[in-house]
Amino acid sequence: MGRIIAGMASSHAYALVEPTGWDVMRGRTRARYKARYGVEPELHPNIADETPDVRERGYRHIREALAFFERQMRETRPDAVIIVGDDQDENFTDDNLPQIAVYTGAEIHTTERASDGSRLRGPKYPCHADLALDLLNGLVDREFDVASCSTFPKDELLSHAHGPIMRRVLPDADIPVVPVFVNAIHVPAPSPRRCYRLGAAMREIIESRPGDERVAIYASGGLSHFTAGYPWKHYSGPYGVGSISEEFDRRALESMKDGEGDRLEQLTSRDLLDNGGIEMRSWITLLGAVGNVRPRFLHYQPFYSAVMGMGAGYWEPEGANG
Repeated sequence: MGRIIAGMASSHAYALVEPTGWDVMRGRTRARYKARYGVEPELHPNIADETPDVRERGYRHIREALAFFERQMRETRPDAVIIVGDDQDENFTDDNLPQIAVYTGAEIHTTERASDGSRLRGPKYPCHADLALDLLNGLVDREFDVASCSTFPKDELLSHAHGPIMRRVLPDADIPVVPVFVNAIHVPAPSPRRCYRLGAAMREIIESRPGDERVAIYASGGLSHFTAGYPWKHYSGPYGVGSISEEFDRRALESMKDGEGDRLEQLTSRDLLDNGGIEMRSWITLLGAVGNVRPRFLHYQPFYSAVMGMGAGYWEPEGANG
């Protein structure tokens, strides 16, 4: 039977950029907010405490985790990598916003947006269409209403939750991927309970496949962060652009460290929205897939200069090594 050999999770966006580039990125985030709402957000006061040395010391663990993920992919060579993330008006727009979607095509180009807004067509990745179709059919059989897409315009994967992670940890583009989309930025979105059960269902489907198939799952997004694209019209709390709900993050991470990821399915969508944790849905989906096991490592650092609670974790499910 198939099996999940590894679960990986990390923040994206700022997490994939060296600390020396955060100030420029933060300026773009603030500019996008001003363009949308007509007011430039204030700088968070905690930024002043994050000197270059502080940023480097904290980011070192994230950098090392991403390098570890790349080495693990290269050395273990899973038969497929399922990448779970949200889409922020990139591949899916207002005319079609699925809550959960599986890409079922045979290949896909990752496309990167340049600083001037142009698109840089990236490498072409093979996709594990057979696994994707089994996930689609198996999830529908388990009463998940899942959308599917076998192609995107120009065969381009624009989602910044997927493409940049793929380029970082799968730079050779030689391991088949299955992009899975879980809505986070648009309200309403799947509940944490739904996401956890989605991951558990994905594990069942993988284990039901014949042969000795080895699958890795990567959760892209989070942790707590409030950006220009946040669903502000649905939020009425005290946080603003660049805030981080550290206490919320640390409580969630404590459950993960204890090997009790299922406790996160007790959260509500309002809990996620009120605490900047809407992208944590990807992590919760991963936790459902790997089960209640302690992570091999779990790093967390709140970076106000990078407008996010930045995290990375690695899990090896029971029986992962056969």
